[in-house]
Amino acid sequence: MCGIIGYVGKKAASPILLEGLRRLEYRGYDSAGLAVLCEAALLVRKKKGKIDEGLAHVLQQQPAAGQMGIGHTRWATHGPPSDENSHPHLDQSGNLAVVHNGVIENYDALKQKLLKAGHQFHSGTDTEVLAHLIGEHYEKRRLEISSVGRVTPCAPGVAKSGDGAHGVTRPTTEINPLTQAVCDALREVIGTYGVAVISTEQPGTMVGARRGSPLIIGIGDGENFLTSDANAIVAHTRQVVYLNDYDVATVTRERFDVLNLGADTAKVQISRLEFGAEEAQRGEYAHFMLKEIFEQPRTVENALRGRVELEGATARFGGLNMSAAELRAIDRIVIAASGTSWHAALVGEYLIEELAHLPVEVEFAHEFCYRNAPLEKNTVLLVLSQSGETADTLAALREAKRRGHKALAIVNVVGSTIARESDGGIYMHAGPEIGVASTKAFVSTLTVLALLAVHLGRMRMLSAPRALEILKALEAAPKQIAAILAQSEALKQLALKYVAADDFFFLARGYMFPVALEGALKLKEISYIHAEGYSAAEMKHGPIALIDPKTPTVFLVPQDSMYDKTMANLAMIRARKGPIIALATEGDEQIKKVAEDVIYLPPALEPVNPILATVPLQLFAYHMAIARGCDVDKPRNLAKSVTVE
Repeated sequence: MCGIIGYVGKKAASPILLEGLRRLEYRGYDSAGLAVLCEAALLVRKKKGKIDEGLAHVLQQQPAAGQMGIGHTRWATHGPPSDENSHPHLDQSGNLAVVHNGVIENYDALKQKLLKAGHQFHSGTDTEVLAHLIGEHYEKRRLEISSVGRVTPCAPGVAKSGDGAHGVTRPTTEINPLTQAVCDALREVIGTYGVAVISTEQPGTMVGARRGSPLIIGIGDGENFLTSDANAIVAHTRQVVYLNDYDVATVTRERFDVLNLGADTAKVQISRLEFGAEEAQRGEYAHFMLKEIFEQPRTVENALRGRVELEGATARFGGLNMSAAELRAIDRIVIAASGTSWHAALVGEYLIEELAHLPVEVEFAHEFCYRNAPLEKNTVLLVLSQSGETADTLAALREAKRRGHKALAIVNVVGSTIARESDGGIYMHAGPEIGVASTKAFVSTLTVLALLAVHLGRMRMLSAPRALEILKALEAAPKQIAAILAQSEALKQLALKYVAADDFFFLARGYMFPVALEGALKLKEISYIHAEGYSAAEMKHGPIALIDPKTPTVFLVPQDSMYDKTMANLAMIRARKGPIIALATEGDEQIKKVAEDVIYLPPALEPVNPILATVPLQLFAYHMAIARGCDVDKPRNLAKSVTVE
């Protein structure tokens, strides 16, 4: 969840690292720091707090000049946010610096061993232990080189060139001593890591490694990068290499080499980023979240582009990697996801079961991994993840594959670990999502799930007229979303009306129930208001005891197959004097009689309603958070990409 960036080249490193950290801050903002190699010294600058309130001020007072360095923005795991716990961390000698994303599970045992060897620690982090461990191994290697005159090969991996002269295999005796020390240290480590390491004794060389946490090499012209997320370097290069688990990379300004701790050779593939620097910028909007909400007409169009086949009344996908016969043979689908993606999965359950008549089970990804759920022969796992790096979801995918089942994915980030390890999948094409609270990726996921349901349905019992109706409704959605976005000012005024509320309920039935869950989550995430999403029918089974005149309820009540039932549930809240905000279909006059406030949605088919209803709930949460003075792009305690369990 933390953000890492490294640079080696001909330019001043500090400005590049600082700007990269700003672009990575959504991954963690408890503290930030950098280490720059200046001649024979490491200049370390770090500070608790957000970058512009901490590290940037430190650098103004104490500049760090040099052409190579590493940086880090932290989401705290081991040790509370503090200057001491901020990264980078140094080894015992003070000549080696490490930044780390992940969790070293056996750090305490390693620390005790190092303490017995005379090491002294200055923080409560697992990363400082890793820095000392690498330093210890480096010192051993240095002594070995001085006495023997060569480096013992790092087995079993083989260094494979990945620079401009790609394809050259170097002898293992040429492995850099710092790389060797990292390899030796990581063999003792239990846990996850994305790390970048520099040392005064190896000027011009960075070493990076990953297991479970993303790490990317950026390939520039006379400069190269390491980073957790391509957003941090897209202004400098669009050529990247996504490292695999157990890869260890040695990076200089002219080349990079990759070896793998668990294989004879490392698999190196250069990819080109789909997006440019401008797409990762806020532009005219006050916040990334607002920008991404307003991008949703385009992101739905992108999710649909090239996939709607009106002539055959179906959807088509190029990356499922399953034949029509294999898709027809599916008896059951399990969808695994976390957070907002789990809410999308619930909508997917409604869509696939209704349109394709396939049984669907939705699992929390972290639960799927740790219980022995029976999976029949023709069960397929479908995982959902915006980043493609969500640790729990990746673990679920690997578990399904280990058990011999097909694992498909819907992800946003091309080249992500889940995208590479799945048997097939579908890209959202939503573009970079920077705001911590997911918005456009959620709507894009719903769009893709609707297309997938139609695709599977047409292989079974879904009639052509019904499929065509749904496809045309999906194609109409971008303009309908634009019309909803035009109500932003009205939603702002509604937020101001209810800004003092301490509690909210979000209630719905059928397709809209998962949207109620998502609406409550958005309000909790960014405004810190306690909110609960429920099936409207469940209120009478206990939660209705909490209804009073100070507790507003947001009712999602479009004119669908559940309209009359939901209205009856609404009446129960009304009878207990609970204030009601209703999301209703345009032209519904009855709702005005029972709700204090009404937000109207364009008429749409039931499977498309979740896409439309999500948008005003996002705007409402956004305006509530702004009115309460919250940082919507960096809500407290949260990070964008959850890469630790």
